[in-house]
Amino acid sequence: MKPGLSSGRSIAFAVSLLMSAAVHDACARVPAGSTGRTRVTAIAAAVADADRPAEDKARDSARKPAGLLAFAGVSSGMKVADLLPGGGYFTRLFSNVVGKTGHVYAIVPAELLAKKPQAGDAVRAIAAQPSFSNVSVIVSPIASFTTPEPLDMVWTSDNYHDVYGQGAEVGLAFDKAAFDALRPGGVFLVIDHVAEKGSGADVTHTLHRIDPDLIRKQVTQAGFVFEAQSSVLANPADTHQVAVFDPSIRGRTDQVVLKFRKPAR
Repeated sequence: MKPGLSSGRSIAFAVSLLMSAAVHDACARVPAGSTGRTRVTAIAAAVADADRPAEDKARDSARKPAGLLAFAGVSSGMKVADLLPGGGYFTRLFSNVVGKTGHVYAIVPAELLAKKPQAGDAVRAIAAQPSFSNVSVIVSPIASFTTPEPLDMVWTSDNYHDVYGQGAEVGLAFDKAAFDALRPGGVFLVIDHVAEKGSGADVTHTLHRIDPDLIRKQVTQAGFVFEAQSSVLANPADTHQVAVFDPSIRGRTDQVVLKFRKPAR
């Protein structure tokens, strides 16, 4: 069921939760005008969609998708790239929010498929469904991906450390590919597990984390302007000293959410 077919009660409840979150998170403000309200409703409907997989819904309390999409500014008609989409958790949500006039490009790294041929199966299955006809899967080397049209947003969640871990030059090429794929004024949204301040590239392999300062340095070097940071996924109880897969912190890591913008001119 697409979000427009979800129950009104569920959507109203989700809207109230999203508006509450937006009020309490200064970094995730939602515009007060009609466009802002429409966007909030679309995001809430996507999250409340009855046809979302149960395993996706079970992750909502930790991943906080409504707050993230509101902060990022995802809205109807947008062209969005979901980089390293995994099982398609965000791909489905993007599809429902951008609607028929928008499009979602799920970018699966060719390098990943070479090691794990099944890695793209989940998003391919999503794209094959008639209800997700606005989703396309692109297989490409991650540092040189391209899309058929200019994008409004490039999004990557918990993957930037993997790219940067291949070397600063690979990370910079990745950032430049994102820059080139975006229209002027487009958004690059990066979410990742936080490493201790001053940490080097080694922790991207050992802990699967990254120092947010490294992200900002690398992304702005590619030409982006840093715009805002959200605390929606912050967890002050995380020591940043154990691997993200450690049972003591798995699913509850402190994550940084950084919003960059390609200059309009």
